Amino acid sequence: MTLAPGETQGGPDNRHRDADQWLFVVSGKGVAIVEGRRLELRQGTLVLIQRGERHEIRNSESGPLKTLAVYVPPAYAAGWKNCRRVRRSDPG
Repeated sequence: MTLAPGETQGGPDNRHRDADQWLFVVSGKGVAIVEGRRLELRQGTLVLIQRGERHEIRNSESGPLKTLAVYVPPAYAAGWKNCRRVRRSDPG
């Protein structure tokens, strides 16, 4: 997920009832608000948002905030049905 400066994702009612979300910050800076707790985000930060926790991610800087999210178990599996499976070929 990439958030532009000043952009937010989620909000006070955003939560994943059936999955934990691991959020890794690839680059940029921002803020995560999880169940009312404010967490500073910067490159290399890893945050666990447990299932059911309300949360919001904010880009608080002048550049993009780039993150990678992993959901356990998968929260958006149906959305991946149009993606192609790519296999690595054996170089040998």
